Amino acid sequence: MERLAAALTVRARAEDPAPPRRVVKGNSVWQIFVAIGVVGGVMAGFFGVGGGIVIVPALIYLAGFSQHQATGTSLAVLLPPIGLGAAMEYYRHGNVNVQAAVILAITMFLGSWAGAFAANKVAGPYLRLMFGIFVWGLGGYLIYGACRRLGWL
Repeated sequence: MERLAAALTVRARAEDPAPPRRVVKGNSVWQIFVAIGVVGGVMAGFFGVGGGIVIVPALIYLAGFSQHQATGTSLAVLLPPIGLGAAMEYYRHGNVNVQAAVILAITMFLGSWAGAFAANKVAGPYLRLMFGIFVWGLGGYLIYGACRRLGWL
């Protein structure tokens, strides 16, 4: 356990050794950001996700951001104005539990601060690996649950 902790808490955080697939420069960078924003917004409206699942990988692979830059930028994007439109539409249809939303917002504020504090002590490649394992596990869980509900399992 100590080895794992030592490996993850690299004092001088190393940037990702492998360069991103594409680094966008010049006038086309805003077009990439617009496309990422539109896709992230649509995904947020449909599934309640967008930041970590869509925006972070897109910023890394399409805009050339490091893992830490992509995560930090995604968190900055998710400040109140972004989810407000979708939340208002769900509220209009009676699909928002306000009490739960307030409690979750307060506890997510505290949890996100703790998570960001810890993430900034982890080297970029380890952070990307942890994120990939999380998304892979979540995807498997969702597929399994859907197959059970459809009667396929």
